[in-house]
Amino acid sequence: MTVLLVTLGAAVGAPLRYLVGRSLPRTGILVVNVAGSFLLGLVGAGNPLVGTGFCGALTTYSTFGADTVALARERRPAAATANVAANLILGLAAARLGGAL
Repeated sequence: MTVLLVTLGAAVGAPLRYLVGRSLPRTGILVVNVAGSFLLGLVGAGNPLVGTGFCGALTTYSTFGADTVALARERRPAAATANVAANLILGLAAARLGGAL
């Protein structure tokens, strides 16, 4: 049953990440990472449908990392640093806020 819940959550989270990324090409990954961090803080990581499935598929560390490397390769160190700082600081703050609620 748990695998089914994770699968169902991921089936919604992954397409949503794709749509947000397409709609907001510059900030979409940050938006989904912060929103997913908030939601994960709110419901907890132990929830297979929302925590593991939806939030796991919605958020993306790999694209965040690839975007940061691309900015560095483009010789935009300030933008790369800002991307790291924004994802970490806002993501942690959102998770804490969600957890507090």
